[in-house]
Amino acid sequence: MAVKPEWLRVKAPQWERVGNVKEILRDLGLNTVCEEASCPNIGECFNAGTATFLIMGPACTRACPYCDIDFEKKPQPLDASEPERLAEAVRRLRLNHVVITSVNRDDLPDGGASQFVRCIEAVRATSPKTTIEVLIPDLCSNWEALEKILQAAPEVLNHNTETVPSLYRRVRPQGNYARSLELLRLTRQIAPWVYTKSGLMVGLGETDAEIRQVMQDLRDVDCDILTIGQYLQPTQKHLKVDSFVTPAQFDAWRQFGESVGFLQVVASPLTRSSYHAEQVRELMQRYPRSKF
Repeated sequence: MAVKPEWLRVKAPQWERVGNVKEILRDLGLNTVCEEASCPNIGECFNAGTATFLIMGPACTRACPYCDIDFEKKPQPLDASEPERLAEAVRRLRLNHVVITSVNRDDLPDGGASQFVRCIEAVRATSPKTTIEVLIPDLCSNWEALEKILQAAPEVLNHNTETVPSLYRRVRPQGNYARSLELLRLTRQIAPWVYTKSGLMVGLGETDAEIRQVMQDLRDVDCDILTIGQYLQPTQKHLKVDSFVTPAQFDAWRQFGESVGFLQVVASPLTRSSYHAEQVRELMQRYPRSKF
């Protein structure tokens, strides 16, 4: 097993601030992907008063072998109060930018799109100046459901390709690379004012050439923002790390991404899909788009 290098160590968080955020989340009965997926940046993000909210969970209908979200529990019916509780958390935390993601809910006809819409509308009602990013599953190719989410007008729509096509069978067995690209392509077509975003994990056995090809594929569907981070094995039952990628290699991918036209590439060992997501507000000022 590969030994974790020095550059993957994280600073100890200020637990008082982390505790305050957790208290609000527990008080409102909310889940965060920060906790459910064992994110290594939880201390930094909670210290900054930010969180990525996980809706419709915590049980997931897919069993991706890299992910620490529970797939053994039975998914529960949607909670009608969840959007209002999420909006209240955004208000209490005074977030400028909020990320809303979900487990896969393949058991629902629209994949949970209606709950995303209700959450967007609830945040808009209580925190109208907060920008909203949704990190959505592939919706099993239900493009009417995708359009429903886009009609609610989030500023950013994020959908992760996760890995290179050659590793999908092992890493993302219920996913489909072409379907993920199509989701991002249709988002640009349906809602050209929305910023599109995707993310990749590395260290699972992919090659440099494969990563660059995925980056080009994403640009071919006009994806705006890309995150690339090191895969870390959550527990012994999950996929093992094949290699630890050096910071220099991440920097090379960042430079390549900028050269092929991404508006923003965030690439580092500890980068995760919603890590420093609030920086998109700066990007929106540099590259403004209007729905009208």
